[in-house]
Amino acid sequence: MNHISSKSLVFISTLCAILSGCAPKNSSGWDEEGKLQGMISVSGAFALYPLVVLWSEEFKTIHPNVRFNISAGGAGKGIADALSGMVDVGLVSRDIHEQEYERGAYVINVAKDAVVGTVNSQNPNMDYILKRGIKQEELKRIFVGGNLSKWNQIDLSFSSDDLHVYVRSDAAGAAETWASFLGQSQEGLKGIGIFGDPGIAQAIQKNPMAIGFNNINYVYDLKTRKQAAGIRVIPLDLNNDGVIGPDEDFYDDIDSLTHAVATGRYPSPPARNLSFLFKGKPQDVVLVEFIKFVLTKEAQSILLKNGYTPLNEDWLREELAKLN
Repeated sequence: MNHISSKSLVFISTLCAILSGCAPKNSSGWDEEGKLQGMISVSGAFALYPLVVLWSEEFKTIHPNVRFNISAGGAGKGIADALSGMVDVGLVSRDIHEQEYERGAYVINVAKDAVVGTVNSQNPNMDYILKRGIKQEELKRIFVGGNLSKWNQIDLSFSSDDLHVYVRSDAAGAAETWASFLGQSQEGLKGIGIFGDPGIAQAIQKNPMAIGFNNINYVYDLKTRKQAAGIRVIPLDLNNDGVIGPDEDFYDDIDSLTHAVATGRYPSPPARNLSFLFKGKPQDVVLVEFIKFVLTKEAQSILLKNGYTPLNEDWLREELAKLN
């Protein structure tokens, strides 16, 4: 019996790959039995991460041979990973910059949510904060001015306790959106940098003197629909009258807030679109099928109960047209 050397095996493998008859088949697409198979890699915004996990699980019940690799690391990482070809989908929770479009960014919107200001529920000024709210100009002084060290420097009626301002240390859609609301970019925010949405929520829950901002999904308990233990949303005094009136009071539960986002009562920004970003127009069969699934009424129907605002029918048709 003849033995084949390792060099011969390499030669045969290389030759086989060149010949069309034994070229490796692309495993992404429909198999001979008409079943969808392949893998989708996803990276990016903490805001979209929980929703994409739910969508992937639903998609796999229909197409069990499709696998997902999903990670959260902030919108900036998702954009960088997608544009460099490291992942198929970048999860984005901010506006796309011109230089990102120049690098081939292709965007499809999939949902809407909001960023909210947050404080510890044990803040000694809690009752007054809920009654008067915080004005946009006051938030600018806190997060952009960077020179306030006491709570009573915001309002003399507040306590003289130290003020601890938390911002995001990672390139984040939440930070970019919050900064945009204050007329800045993320680089213009000043405070103690904390990584990730879960990180900043946990830091606020541990510090009664803290103030920060979060995606709404990290502030509300999706089972009770109420604000989570240890953290409270800062009501925005939108008309600057020093009182949170009925038209500004929609933070008690997540359903009230998402309705305010959908109807425009909560401003945009800090309400924002949530999007999938690709390196060029999606062509992969499995990826296109997943996007189509996400833009169905059925897939959108899980958004409200999970703290997101779905796209209306006109918007869904507009996003689907981007695949043509």
